[in-house]
Amino acid sequence: MERQQAAFAMGQRYIGAGASEGRYSLRQVPGNALGAYLDGARIEVFCNAQDATGDTMNAGEIIIHGSVGDAAGYAMRGGSIYIEKDAGYRCGIHMKEYEGKVPQIVIGGRCGSFLGEYQAGGILLVLGIGWEDRCPVGNFCGTGMHGGKIYLRTTHLPPDLPEQVAVNPASSRDQDQLRPLIQKYCACFGGEADHLLSSHYYVLTPNTKNPYHQLYVNN
Repeated sequence: MERQQAAFAMGQRYIGAGASEGRYSLRQVPGNALGAYLDGARIEVFCNAQDATGDTMNAGEIIIHGSVGDAAGYAMRGGSIYIEKDAGYRCGIHMKEYEGKVPQIVIGGRCGSFLGEYQAGGILLVLGIGWEDRCPVGNFCGTGMHGGKIYLRTTHLPPDLPEQVAVNPASSRDQDQLRPLIQKYCACFGGEADHLLSSHYYVLTPNTKNPYHQLYVNN
């Protein structure tokens, strides 16, 4: 039987750090580094969370019924984070794919500046629910990006996308990648997956001519 643990959370840091099994259910706001180095356990938070949620997590799942602070998924290497509402600055910074694992972060609302900064792999999806009339991300989206994908559900692109980021409307193949993420989001928080899937999406990927290309690809 899978172990389930209810943790006292009010401001406590490092809850679930390194956990490889079990389920953690939190109903008070945890402190920084919730699920840091998570390695397979499942953490569900029925309120907001603070900074560095999922720092360097390797596997497992974090579900936030609310908003999350800065640097969610910092250097994340695997697993998934689902955020019902908004995320702060530098979400997904230094995300990377590791040994075949593809980390995923889904944000239901909007995200602050520097989304996907130096992203090297994985998937970031911003649904922008409630922000359909404006851009759902802050400044400097994708700065230093050299791997992975950023999906934005919007018709309003950030005005300051860096030169090393290529932007295109999502293709049918992208839709296939988005579908299970959106279905999972709706299963966690409610909503109509088909309605969200019928929206317009942009996909941001590294431009192969970007100035960081020579650092990560052998010529």
